[in-house]
Amino acid sequence: MRIGIDLGGTKIEGLSLDGKGQELDRLRRATPQGNYEATLELIASMVTALDPSGDAPVGVGVPGALSPATGRIKNANSTCLIGQPLDQDLKKVLKRPVRIANDANCFAISEATDGAAAGKSAVFGIILGTGVGAGIVIDGKILTGPHAIAGEWGHNPLPWPSTDELPGRPCYCGKSGCLETWLSGPGIAADHQTDTERLMTAERIAERASQGDSACKITLDRFLDRLARGLAGVINILDPDVIVLGGGVSHIQEIYQQIPTRLGPYVFSDVVNTPVVQNRHGDASGVRGAAWLWPEES
Repeated sequence: MRIGIDLGGTKIEGLSLDGKGQELDRLRRATPQGNYEATLELIASMVTALDPSGDAPVGVGVPGALSPATGRIKNANSTCLIGQPLDQDLKKVLKRPVRIANDANCFAISEATDGAAAGKSAVFGIILGTGVGAGIVIDGKILTGPHAIAGEWGHNPLPWPSTDELPGRPCYCGKSGCLETWLSGPGIAADHQTDTERLMTAERIAERASQGDSACKITLDRFLDRLARGLAGVINILDPDVIVLGGGVSHIQEIYQQIPTRLGPYVFSDVVNTPVVQNRHGDASGVRGAAWLWPEES
């Protein structure tokens, strides 16, 4: 048995899996806003509820990363986590083994273990949602890197930008024109609003485009071209066996219909057949991946 915790900005989800990856129990609670100590206490109570015996190891997915230099959380959009030794504090309150990984890494390992990328050697897992994150799994293991930023695709610039895409929108990271500002749900909505002065969600834009709304079709076309450019950069560097998409934007079905034919002009190869697929485990993939931070052999 293993326990996964997905520590999000608005909710904390907990899940227990048996040795075959079958879900035993699941809990969801609202995240205490801006309160680190209350967050630790809530996680502890959820873990106890999932495993009263106290034997199962715990994996935690976080919206950031543990800095190898300091052992503290960095790059977290949940700011109360920044600078905290989260893994050590959780070990103290839980009194059991704990492993922590970036939430996009957890998504990637979930899909690589028993999801849409099961059996593949090199997996690039992307979350297209409120933000844009990604994780890399090689031969069943998360690639973290010496700075714990492997897969931080969303904070690279949009490749081959046109003049009207420069310098790009400001990103919370301090740069401008990051892929996150173009490919996230809010990024697509902002692009549409700039062009039409109408504000609607990315999902609604895709729905209206399928119904023949010309302005929405133009916005969706721009998004698909930018996504193709961004994915081409991944293929040119990593050449993964498969790219798996998650998050709210991943529900836009035009991605899977059109991206395969849009990659060719941007990828440095005579043939491009990299599968771009939707995730298998949906919203549960992150918390499942946190549990899979403790594989069977552990």
